[in-house]
Amino acid sequence: FSATTVASGELVESSEEAVIDYSNTEDGYVMVCFSAETDKRLKVLLQGPSTTYNYNLPQGEWTVFPLSDGDGSYRIGVYENTTGKKYATVMTASFDVTLRDAFAPFLRPNQYVNYTAATKAVEKGLELTDGLEATLEKVAAVYDFVVSTLSYDYDKARTVKSGYLPDLDQVLDAEKGICFDYAALMTAMLRSQQIPCKLVVGYAGSVYHAWISVWTEENGWVDGAIFFDGQMWKRMDPTFASSGGEDPQVRDFIENGTYTAKYLY
Repeated sequence: FSATTVASGELVESSEEAVIDYSNTEDGYVMVCFSAETDKRLKVLLQGPSTTYNYNLPQGEWTVFPLSDGDGSYRIGVYENTTGKKYATVMTASFDVTLRDAFAPFLRPNQYVNYTAATKAVEKGLELTDGLEATLEKVAAVYDFVVSTLSYDYDKARTVKSGYLPDLDQVLDAEKGICFDYAALMTAMLRSQQIPCKLVVGYAGSVYHAWISVWTEENGWVDGAIFFDGQMWKRMDPTFASSGGEDPQVRDFIENGTYTAKYLY
């Protein structure tokens, strides 16, 4: 099983309401807990060297946020809703990050790719890759399972609300989901096998979308993710591969479309 996350308490900023633990920045993550009682909506704003991430924060539990921007200076803030769209600052912390390696943020669970050793997705990933040695073989096994098992949930896509986070076991049990579900499920399976994998959110053409990028020693980051069929690399986006069928427009986008990444989780 891959590396886990822990609030080890060595480097913290705290207030009466919340704690920010940045003890493990070299491993690519920071943790936050809002322990005070509140019925207000909570936010975390994580500003990296090049990108600012806006997260919802649950009350009363430790939550993991990846340092996806890599090395550099970060600032994290905890905010509580006051009225309407206005928020008050609860606390902030600033710190410099030097990662243990560039893969660190993409080898561990976080709020968007949430799993433990007991998660069914992790157990299935272990089963699918049993006996396989090469990274691409493991990626192909996980990919084939996801696209052949899950169907695209059009009802969910129409009704999903802002702030939705995948429950990987529920997705696996339902055998259906939206692009976020596909990407998070595959990411968790691969990370639990110690394969660096980015859950990427951005645009597929003009459509807001989620997909994955995988690291292999032979090819570096395989963006999109793509699959080598023995002759050429082909795009391997799990949602489009599962739901596209023989639609020529979808097929054309899979092979020739433009992906624009905005956020990495």
